[in-house]
Amino acid sequence: MSGLIGSAFLLVLLIAFVMIFLHFVPIGLWISALAANVHVGIMTLVGMRMRRVPPNKIILPLIKANKAGLDVAVNQLEAHYLAGGNVDKVVDALIAAHRAQIPLPFERSAAIDLAGRDVLEAVQMSVNPKVIETPVVSAVAKNGIELKIKARVTVRANIDRLVGGAGEPTIIARVGEGIVTTVGSSESHNDVLANPDDISKTVLGKGLDAGTAFEILSIDIADVDVGRNIGAELQTDQAEADKRIAQAKAEERRAMAVAKEQEMKAYTQEMEAKVVEAQAEVPHAMAQALREGKLGVMDYYNLNNVQADTDMRNAISTGSNNKLQAPSAPVKG
Repeated sequence: MSGLIGSAFLLVLLIAFVMIFLHFVPIGLWISALAANVHVGIMTLVGMRMRRVPPNKIILPLIKANKAGLDVAVNQLEAHYLAGGNVDKVVDALIAAHRAQIPLPFERSAAIDLAGRDVLEAVQMSVNPKVIETPVVSAVAKNGIELKIKARVTVRANIDRLVGGAGEPTIIARVGEGIVTTVGSSESHNDVLANPDDISKTVLGKGLDAGTAFEILSIDIADVDVGRNIGAELQTDQAEADKRIAQAKAEERRAMAVAKEQEMKAYTQEMEAKVVEAQAEVPHAMAQALREGKLGVMDYYNLNNVQADTDMRNAISTGSNNKLQAPSAPVKG
């Protein structure tokens, strides 16, 4: 009985050992590599396990690269995986570049992948150019007419500038700037409508792909629409602004005139008040002169006659409808 238990225990240990061995030594993957004529040592696979690198993430791309005729080492693939790269996509990009006869070393492909760009898409774009459609660009010719233009830009990836080169937004912005400049330098919007290819030629000649990850092959104007009359709207706005300024200045002058009129009225009222005050002093002065003998009775009567005659003349000259008071009869001495 004890011998049976010991045999079972040994069997369990043997099974556990085999499972641990197969975990650290992927025999199936090693056999697949040998069958594909890729020489990878058992200890290399064990080392990958120890470094927490899945062997299938390295060996399968290595087999694919070897079958495609590429010279790629295990250490290169493992180092790229540990750096956070996509080993399978890098190998696919190398194979595609090799088939298209595009020079692409492994180090450059790995650098492009680590830079965050899709290296496989870049190689595919080098073979099959991509068309980028710009949003509607609004531009105004010299005659003030707005044109709304949409363009299609055909680009090809420039592998040498994928690391550090600007992306699609830069291409779109530069093309839009070129369209605005070209239309803005046109005397009339009719010139642009008649020859839209002039925009393509002018913009393409500016070297807009400098410093970008692309090479511009062509710029085609897809659509041109006539928009608003910006020049007329600006002139209308300017006329309205001038009108408001003129109204403000006129209101300022009117306010100054009203203030001046009020000032003159106040001055006139002040003068009239002084005249009334002075006239009120006349009887007192005459009485004082009579008491002091400086004014005779006949002189007083003569003054009254002159005043009555003056009042009558004023009433006649102003055409007053009021009844004139009869002057007092002159006193004869």
